[in-house]
Amino acid sequence: MRIVSGKYRGRTINPPRNLRARPTTDFAKENLFNVLNNLVDFEECDVLDLFAGTGSISYEFASRGARSVTSVEINPVHYNFIRQTAQQLGIDNLHPVKANVFLYLKSCPKQFDIIFSDAPYDLPGSEEVIREVFERDLLTPDGLLIFEHSKKMDFSTYKHFWQLRSYGSVQFSFFKKV
Repeated sequence: MRIVSGKYRGRTINPPRNLRARPTTDFAKENLFNVLNNLVDFEECDVLDLFAGTGSISYEFASRGARSVTSVEINPVHYNFIRQTAQQLGIDNLHPVKANVFLYLKSCPKQFDIIFSDAPYDLPGSEEVIREVFERDLLTPDGLLIFEHSKKMDFSTYKHFWQLRSYGSVQFSFFKKV
């Protein structure tokens, strides 16, 4: 796993074998950030990374100069890996939070410009993140929710759905405030 662009471009991240996360592929990640480059000014963004896993997406946002990146991960091994990797890289705008994503969203104290959610594909009810983000008004007026999922899921009929991007087996559904 590597950081694709920005300040930490080319840095390789080697998660220990006991991490059970499924990181977003480098191919999908690179394409996602190419799309985002045309949509947002990273330096003006507060980012929330849900189900952060290895922290791969968080490192990408931090590397591109995001104002702040909050990484939410419940697994203590994954959380510690994110925290330690951020320290080793000298990333000071990344803030790991050890919490259940659904409980975190219910008490989240602020709005974000970008919310990225990469729940395990087989996690029942993972799509509740979408509802919770909009019911709790967690996006800024021009904010984006990016929900990574398998090809089995289709969110095109959801109220705030904007577009779908597909990269191999990885799907990104984008949502915006109407």
